[in-house]
Amino acid sequence: MTRSRLRIWPGNPDPLGATWDGEGVNFALFSANAERVELCLFDESGNREIERVALPEYTDEVWHGYSPDVRPGQLYGYRVYGPYDPHRGHRFNHNKLLLDPYARAWSGPLRWTDAHCGYRVGAQREDLTFDRRDNARAMPKCRVVDPAATWGRERPPARPWSDTIIYEAHLKGFTRLHPDIPDRIRGTAAGMATSPAIDYLKSLGITAIEFLPIHAFISGNHLVSKHLTNYWGYDSIGFFAPHPSYLATGHLSELRTMVAHLHDAGIEVILDVVYNHTGEGNQLGPTLSFRGIDNASYYRLNLADPRFYDDVTGTGNSLNLMHPRVLQMVMDSLRYWVTEMHVDGFRFDLCVTLGRDNDHFDPGSGFFDAVRQDPVLAGVKLIAEPWDVGPNGYQLGNHGPRWAEWNDRYRDTVRRFWRNDFGVLPELAARLAGSADIFDRRGRRPWASVNFITAHDGFTLADLVSYESKHNEANGEDNRDGHNENVSTNHGVEGPSDDPEIIAARRRHCRNLLATLLVSQGTPMLLAGDEFGHSQHGNNNAYCQDNEITWLDWKAIDPENEALIRFVRRLIRLRLEHPVLRWPRFLHGNRSSGGIKDITWLAPDGSEMTTEQWQQPSSRALGLMLNGEAGTFQFQDGTPAPGELLLLLFNGNDTDITFKLPPAPHGNVWRRLLDTSEETPSEITPSEITRAFNDDAELRLCTLSVWLAAEK
Repeated sequence: MTRSRLRIWPGNPDPLGATWDGEGVNFALFSANAERVELCLFDESGNREIERVALPEYTDEVWHGYSPDVRPGQLYGYRVYGPYDPHRGHRFNHNKLLLDPYARAWSGPLRWTDAHCGYRVGAQREDLTFDRRDNARAMPKCRVVDPAATWGRERPPARPWSDTIIYEAHLKGFTRLHPDIPDRIRGTAAGMATSPAIDYLKSLGITAIEFLPIHAFISGNHLVSKHLTNYWGYDSIGFFAPHPSYLATGHLSELRTMVAHLHDAGIEVILDVVYNHTGEGNQLGPTLSFRGIDNASYYRLNLADPRFYDDVTGTGNSLNLMHPRVLQMVMDSLRYWVTEMHVDGFRFDLCVTLGRDNDHFDPGSGFFDAVRQDPVLAGVKLIAEPWDVGPNGYQLGNHGPRWAEWNDRYRDTVRRFWRNDFGVLPELAARLAGSADIFDRRGRRPWASVNFITAHDGFTLADLVSYESKHNEANGEDNRDGHNENVSTNHGVEGPSDDPEIIAARRRHCRNLLATLLVSQGTPMLLAGDEFGHSQHGNNNAYCQDNEITWLDWKAIDPENEALIRFVRRLIRLRLEHPVLRWPRFLHGNRSSGGIKDITWLAPDGSEMTTEQWQQPSSRALGLMLNGEAGTFQFQDGTPAPGELLLLLFNGNDTDITFKLPPAPHGNVWRRLLDTSEETPSEITPSEITRAFNDDAELRLCTLSVWLAAEK
C-alpha cells in the first residue's frame, strides 16, 4: 500500500470510539496488550481500502489519533498487531479487519468465510495455527456518525413501576407482515414508528415495549450454512450500534423517531441487552472485534489454560466485566442508549454473568455497584434475567435494590395450576401475592417480580395449550434443541384441532392464564402475539427462524382472535382501574380495616383457609380477597388510592365447584367484573347483581372470576 496522505495527529485517549468534533475525528481504541494499531479507511462501497495509518499515540492502554481530514459518514476499521499466543490468551492477527467496539453504526453485511478466523481452519490443532488471509472485503465496516440530534418536545413517560405492563416484542417480527405498513419499512424502526403499529399498542393499554436485542449482532456460520439466521439477536458484536437491517434509512434518526413516537403514545422503551458474551464464540470462533483487539482483557479465560474460555453463558465465551475497561464499555453503552437514544430501561440477558467475581455471583460486584451509583441510570428500569449456566447460576431474588427480575417460578407455578397439577396451591398463593418469599427484603417492592406466562424463549400461549412436546425440526438439530419440559397440555390432540370442545377448552385455558397474569401482584409481561393466538407450530426455540414461523401474522386475526384481543384489553383496563391489583407494597395480612385484612385467602365455602386445607395436595380452588382500605396509600402525586374490596376466585379443577361468597361490607353486594368462562365477557346489570350475588350467594365456577364490593 502506498504511503498514506491522511493527516494524523496525536489526539486524545478519551472518549473511546470515533468522535466527530465539528472539525475532524478523534479515534481511540483500548488494548492493553497490542503492539501497534492501524486505522483503515474505506470508500463508500466498503470494498476498497483507501487509507491505512498507524494510530500515533498510546496513553493509559489506549491507542489514539486525530485526523482533521475525516468526516461523518467515513467507513473504517482497525488492524491490531500483537502476539498470537493462545496459551497466554493472546490472539492478535493484523490480517483481520476488526470492528470498533464503540462504533455507533455499521455499514454492510458480514459475509461468512474461513478468512474471518485467526487460525487455519481444518489444520491440525487448528486454533494454534496462524492464518494470513485478509478478511476485509467480507467484513462490515464501522461508520463515523455526527452525534448532533434534535429531540424537540419529546418527553419520557416515566411510568411508575407499579403501573407498568410490559409487552415483549421483536422489532422486525412485529411489523414484518403488517398489511397497513408500507412494505419498504416493514420490520424496521421506521415501521414500528407508524400509526398502525403504535395505535395498536396504545389500544391494548400496555405501558412499555421490551424489544429483543437491537444491538448489532451476527448470524453464526453454523446457522448460515443451514440457510438459517440469528433471528433473536443474542450474539451481539456492537454494543453502541443498532443492527443495520433494523434501519430502513440507515440513519440513527430513524431509531430516535421510533422512540419519540412511542413516548408520545405513553409507551416506554426497554431494550434487551446482551453484555454477558459476544458473537465471537469459543476458541474456534471468528476474529471480528474483541478477540483481535485484546482477547486476554475482554474475555474470561480459563485460568489453567488461557487458550480456552471460561464459558458460564453456554455460548462459547463470557465477557470479563472484572476488567475495568470492559466494565467501562458496558457502562458507556448503557449511558449512551439513555442519553442519546432516550430509552427507558434494560433487560439484562444472563445477568448473573455480569455479577460474577471469578466463579461466584456477587450482588455487590463492580457491575452492580457501578449501575447502582450511576446518576444517568438512576431513573431507568433495570430487569435481570437472574441465571446463567455457571456454578450456582440460579440467583432469582438476589439482585438487590432497584432491580426487577424475570420470575420463572411464577411462570411454572401458574402453568402447573391451570394444567390441573396437584399440590400447587401454596406456591400459587405466593406467586399471586408478588412472591414476597423471594423479594420482600432490603426495601424491595412487589414490582421486582416480573411475572410472565410466556416469553420469546419457549412456547407461545397458543402453543402452550396445543402441544405437549416441542416441534423444533425446522431448526436443523433433529429436535434436540429447546426445553423438553414445557408444563403444557394439548387438551387431547397434539397441534391444531377441529374439535369444538378442544378449541373451547384451549381458549378458556388461554383466558385463565392471561387473567391470572394481569390480576397478580408484581409486574406483568405479555409476549407479543399471545393476545391474538400467534402460533410457532410447536417450536419452542425459534431463535433461528426469521420467517413466517415467528413473524406476527396480522392477516390471520379472525373474529375469534379479535375476541381474545378484546379480552386482553379489558384485563389491562381492569388492572389499571383497580390499584389494589398492583399494590406498591407487599401484603401479609398484617393490616386490616372493618375487620377485613389487607389480604385474605378463602376456601370455597367462603371461610378463611386453614393450615389443613393448605396442605391438601388435591386442593385446586382458592379465593383471594384484597382490601384497599387496610392501610393508607398515596399515588406519587399525593392522591389517595381508592379503598376498594376485590375478590378473586380461582378454580383449577376440571369440573365446576361451588364457591360461597363472603359477606360484602357496609351492606354492599358483589359485582362481577370478569369471568374467564365467558367467550365474550359482558357487563352485569345492577339488577342482576342485587338478585344473584348478595352475601352468602353460592356460585358454580369452573375458571377465574373477579368481583368488586359495590353498592346495591
